[in-house]
Amino acid sequence: MKLLKPWILVLVGYLLIKFGTPLAGSILHPGTWPVVPSSVMKMFVFFMVAGALLVYSFSEEGYDETIAPIVDLYTKPGRGGLRIGVILAVGFLGAYVAYQYVKPTFDAPVELRSVHPAPPSAAKAWGKSYNLQTLKNPLRADTANFAKNSEEGGKVYYQNCYFCHGDMMLGKGPYAEGFNPLPANFVDIGTIAQLTESFVFWRISTGGPGLPSEGTPWISGMPVWHTLLSEDEVWKVIIFLYDYTGHKPRVTAPKKH
Repeated sequence: MKLLKPWILVLVGYLLIKFGTPLAGSILHPGTWPVVPSSVMKMFVFFMVAGALLVYSFSEEGYDETIAPIVDLYTKPGRGGLRIGVILAVGFLGAYVAYQYVKPTFDAPVELRSVHPAPPSAAKAWGKSYNLQTLKNPLRADTANFAKNSEEGGKVYYQNCYFCHGDMMLGKGPYAEGFNPLPANFVDIGTIAQLTESFVFWRISTGGPGLPSEGTPWISGMPVWHTLLSEDEVWKVIIFLYDYTGHKPRVTAPKKH
């Protein structure tokens, strides 16, 4: 029974990470169900197994008890059939794991790329230059027309952005599956909720081609919207994005002198 304790401990730890972490995330951020990456799961399981074996085999008694089944299998007469079966099972398991890593696949190869671009200090659009460090949404302070601007921004969104980002802004529009990575999920707490409106303005207006060359390679199918929309329309779309998702734009603290 004592030998089962480390494996029970590993199983409990695995279940806590596999299901407990997403459950905690869904409670903290309703409507989401975070997924623990498989690479993280493998790392944690490895350390849990190694840690449990080290703890339970630390004493001489614990060590003897831990390796007793192995010694019993390989030293006692009359265990030849079971011994061969275990050896074959371990060999087939190793072969299966190796095959999973090398087997052909139709998935696109892994491509190293930058994920979060650092915005430039200035951007050019509509024949003007914008200081992104001080740029503010001119429509944000117009509280009397906020609902109207948000509604108009919604119309622009569904006429132009819906096809990639989806009707519920989850990044699952009709064309989304054609992109790798998928279009941004604006409802996710990790996207526009972490950004200033000036950043969103820069990304929308200059699109994928406007990303800085310093952090390449980038992968972005975002069109250069300042050639297709007016400046006013872009600001209204931004108002709509935050209004629909319920997020508040990030505000940079003023510099202290």
